[in-house]
Amino acid sequence: MTIFFICIVLLLLSYKFYSPFVEKQAGIDPAIPTPQKRFNEGVDYVAVHPFKAFLVQFLNIAGIGPIFGPILGALYGPVALIWIVLGNIFGGAVHDYFSGVLSIKEDGKSLPEIAKRYFNRYFKAAMLVFTAMLLFFVGVVFTMAPAGLLANLDIFKGTILASNLFWVLAILGYYFLATLLPVDKIITKLYPIFGLIMVVMGISLAVALLGNAPHLPIGGDFLGYFKADHFDHDFLKPNPDGLPVWPLLFVTITCGAISGFHSTQAPIMARCLTNEKYVRPVYYGAMTAEGIVACIWALAGIAAFPGGYPELKALLDLGGPGQVISHVAGTYLGALGGLMAIIAVAIFPITSGDTSFRSLRLTIVDAFDIPQSLRNRILLAVPILIIAYFMTKIDFTLIWRYFAFSNMLLSTSVLWLAAKYLLDRGTFHWIVSLPAIVGSSVTLAYIATANIGLGLPATYSKPIGITVGLILLLGLIIVHNKRTKPSLSTPQAKGA
Repeated sequence: MTIFFICIVLLLLSYKFYSPFVEKQAGIDPAIPTPQKRFNEGVDYVAVHPFKAFLVQFLNIAGIGPIFGPILGALYGPVALIWIVLGNIFGGAVHDYFSGVLSIKEDGKSLPEIAKRYFNRYFKAAMLVFTAMLLFFVGVVFTMAPAGLLANLDIFKGTILASNLFWVLAILGYYFLATLLPVDKIITKLYPIFGLIMVVMGISLAVALLGNAPHLPIGGDFLGYFKADHFDHDFLKPNPDGLPVWPLLFVTITCGAISGFHSTQAPIMARCLTNEKYVRPVYYGAMTAEGIVACIWALAGIAAFPGGYPELKALLDLGGPGQVISHVAGTYLGALGGLMAIIAVAIFPITSGDTSFRSLRLTIVDAFDIPQSLRNRILLAVPILIIAYFMTKIDFTLIWRYFAFSNMLLSTSVLWLAAKYLLDRGTFHWIVSLPAIVGSSVTLAYIATANIGLGLPATYSKPIGITVGLILLLGLIIVHNKRTKPSLSTPQAKGA
């Protein structure tokens, strides 16, 4: 399928040619001692090999986001693949890279502290709320989703392991340990292995789909296939349920395209890198890899259903994305391969859930300057996980909607923070400013028209998005011109 291969090639070319240009704007200096070199306290500031750091970062940010989101986004047809690639190249990879840059430049600090450094304490307070809210939602989502997958496995039927409550408590118990222990006890030992498993599983699924889906369109037939034969909707128009591409698709597929959650994970490896030159392969590289995973699962959601939209929608209504994963893995990887894939997909969110709660602890510690003693770590972890347990009682779809919105909101805030960083440096800030404008437009359009927001008619979303985007663009141009205009005291201004 031509469009799938084009998407993968564009992601790889982006890392090869665009990421060095992005790095040039960031002021990376391999000679500067990293936070790990300067602090090295044996808990969070621990030296990690860059390849291992890449795998840890990849697994931390991936979880089920680039699986569940693209499966849900496949309801919109081939435009899901296009959004993943464009969002990743111009938004997500740049967002993740500067999350790493800002953290490693600021002693491995969390986002709220960095926000205070570049803006003020009010922006810090807002970022603290956004970050804590998102990390809680991620931790809860990444408890409920794997618990549901594991409890529904056929091999556990008739045993205590078929209890959703059992798995919720077991996962939260693991989170408690992972939140307390030094980063090199579990995370840097096991997560590189899980990261490799995700890579192998993704490649296996892609090969199986491309080789064994007889209804898979080839080349130029792709768009016509989804428009006329199966999905019965135009390329950029709402899907059969009337759900519009703008802004819902951009919020449905965040991980793989652009995700604010990734910025909350940045300090974990920023405290472990031994040289600033590793920021690009670890952060930009991990996001590029996640984009490839997202494309594979979008392909699965689109190509694995001969009946097209109705068949995919029916399966989602029956058991959500987890049911789709079970069907796709069992159909294209065989019984054993399907079982292993489902177990792996259950493990992946757990490895993001524990780092979510770890990041929440680090965020609170940084914000209130709390000493990192074992007693203090326990006193922080216990109430956090108790609250998380009670949040698992809330409807999953509601939690997911708030997660998706807060994800986009935080990613936009980080892009504006990176824009301020580049403006202060006097380098090419448009690589983050333009995505920040688009992200702001999507976020405000969504919250204005969504049921969890103001609930305005959906027809208002485009005018709101366009208006917000134009206002922000105009404001940024004014700020840019003021910063670049020569002062009257300079020789150039005096005509010298």
